[in-house]
Amino acid sequence: MGNRDRDITQPYNTIKNNNTNILFICDHASNIIPSKYKNLGLSQKLLSEHISYDIGAAGLTQKMANLMNAQAILSNFSRLLIDPNRSVDDPTSIMLFADKYIIPGNRSITDQDTKMRISEFYNQYHEKIEDVIASLLNDGIVPILISIHSFTRKFRDKIRPWEISILWDTDDRISAPLIDLLERDNNYVIGDNQPYKGYLRGDTLFTHATSRGLPHVLIEIRNDLIADEDGQEKIANYLTKKLSHVISTNRRNLRNMKQYGTKSL
Repeated sequence: MGNRDRDITQPYNTIKNNNTNILFICDHASNIIPSKYKNLGLSQKLLSEHISYDIGAAGLTQKMANLMNAQAILSNFSRLLIDPNRSVDDPTSIMLFADKYIIPGNRSITDQDTKMRISEFYNQYHEKIEDVIASLLNDGIVPILISIHSFTRKFRDKIRPWEISILWDTDDRISAPLIDLLERDNNYVIGDNQPYKGYLRGDTLFTHATSRGLPHVLIEIRNDLIADEDGQEKIANYLTKKLSHVISTNRRNLRNMKQYGTKSL
């Protein structure tokens, strides 16, 4: 998502379409770091890799939102500044290490710097999500939140077999029928809460969906499948057909807010 060292005018990008009940979210859309942070002491090569952002996730989110005529909110800053998919109380929200790499610009961060990153990036991103949700609820519309992420095929010495994974907590209104549909289709190797668990207290979906009973799902795609526009187009067309089917056939069950609880501690 653009130049890594340009200054950020706002910490999120939006897509506005007419389908008001579907909201796509992309927490790790960008690898942008404002020039004042001096790339956090990292090389341009590392800033173009997975430790900085979810490769292909932004393009996929944009294409899926447009295909489904939906709204979308995408981060406009690198997760190395502060991870919007963590609680600010989570010690990994500003990472000292990412995978096997030290993040020099985060090692001596002060309380004042932390508060500034929360104010300038984290809060504004989440406030935008909250504003859109609140506006829809005020209009009597229960939004469906769809979060898009990507993951690496190889993590350290392990090869991950999954190609598309569905992450969820206890609300399975979308995840259960979607997993079933994808597995029966047999086009891709499907993960169920792999390679990550879909429940983390304070993450984006917990904050905006689980805690208030909004229907939601998180979709992880192996990043080599969506690294270029052709791959993004292929996966976007495939997933939007499946999601549209799940949403249309479960429409009545998705119209209401419903508390399912959480597995997170």
